[in-house]
Amino acid sequence: MSSNCEYCVNYADDPETGGKMCVIDLDEDELYRFMTYNTRDCPYFRMGDEYTIVHKQI
Repeated sequence: MSSNCEYCVNYADDPETGGKMCVIDLDEDELYRFMTYNTRDCPYFRMGDEYTIVHKQI
């Protein structure tokens, strides 16, 4: 399954920037692979339905 951050339960609002960000703490190598698109699927992707995502933000 190819991941889409918008549907991931680990993609949350960042109150400091007002945007969204991944809440998983990636190490330097994982972040590099993710930013350079050398990995097809995010190993931390978990599908979240609308209820789960909204419930998490409350």
